Amino acid sequence: MANTNEIPRAYDNHEFLHGQSARPLRVLAEFIEPEERLAKHGISNTIVFFGSAASVDTQTLQKQTLDGAVVLEKAMTVSKAHEDCVELARRLTVWSQQIEDPARRFHVCSGGGPGMMEAANRGAELGGGKSIGFNITLPLEQPINPWVSSGLGFNFHYFFVRKFWFLYYAKALIGFPGGFGTMDEVFEVLTLLQTKKIKKPVPVVLFNQEFWNEVVNFKALQEYGVVRSVDLELFRILDDVEEAFEYITGSLEKLYL
Repeated sequence: MANTNEIPRAYDNHEFLHGQSARPLRVLAEFIEPEERLAKHGISNTIVFFGSAASVDTQTLQKQTLDGAVVLEKAMTVSKAHEDCVELARRLTVWSQQIEDPARRFHVCSGGGPGMMEAANRGAELGGGKSIGFNITLPLEQPINPWVSSGLGFNFHYFFVRKFWFLYYAKALIGFPGGFGTMDEVFEVLTLLQTKKIKKPVPVVLFNQEFWNEVVNFKALQEYGVVRSVDLELFRILDDVEEAFEYITGSLEKLYL
């Protein structure tokens, strides 16, 4: 007869918990655990930064060129946006830290990885505030960047749960230049706003006009009749840190403060 002390309880059974049958439990855990941890840190308002995991600052890009790497000419535009991302996150954090009630402050939130995500978290650190990193486990491992605040780094397995947490506390979103992942995130946000699945007001900024106006022809979508003119009012394409800062803070003060 087996010793009952040797029989694992279901919630301690590693083989079961990582098997197909327990997938709903794993999904549920990714829904529940972040809320508890964010609450412990007093976080209920975020400003979400989306952007490329591959971006670097202009100094690093120039060094890559000197080292013989092939660098696309337009990559310099992304590197400049990378530096703007640091500065915008820093300024927003400094502004937020001045809100008297800590519970009403807005915290920078990124995907937790390298590139623009790291730039956003670094800016928040330079601004003297806490920031969040909602990382995702990938076949090519994406480590959490070192600028995510202690205790506020998360590793998700499920993309759809990660997206939920990006949006649940979001009071503003900023899309910097990026690839497939950034496009997926930005267009899902716009879809949810368009269909009013997101009922709260969320100002959306797409940062860097050169990138967004070339990569996505929003005007053509309207001309083909697949989006309405009012849908193009769901976001603003801006090209200046000061302008983006004024628009976001002005909107947040009006809507939430």
